Amino acid sequence: MYLFLTILAVVASIILVLIVLVQNSKGGGLASSFSSSNQIMGVRKTTDFLEKATWTLVSVIVLCSVLAAGFAKNHTEAATSAIADEAQAAQETAAQSEAAPFEEPAPAK
Repeated sequence: MYLFLTILAVVASIILVLIVLVQNSKGGGLASSFSSSNQIMGVRKTTDFLEKATWTLVSVIVLCSVLAAGFAKNHTEAATSAIADEAQAAQETAAQSEAAPFEEPAPAK
């Protein structure tokens, strides 16, 4: 599920970049070259669609990020690293050796 949400967020981000590039900015932007074709449908409808698409994609990215963080937290709590396992084993060995005093062997005759 974490991988699916991550891929969905990346795809939504790429689409968001493309939509932002198409939008008409103060300087004209890429949308200015489509001004004659916008007159058929209406410039206002096109900008409404692009604005709604922008906010929808931003919402999808935020939602995917929050959900992916939740799934990643659950996944990392269950998994431990090999180094942590070795450190715990070394601590247990040290605790056992302190509990049982070292006995010196009897001298050989």
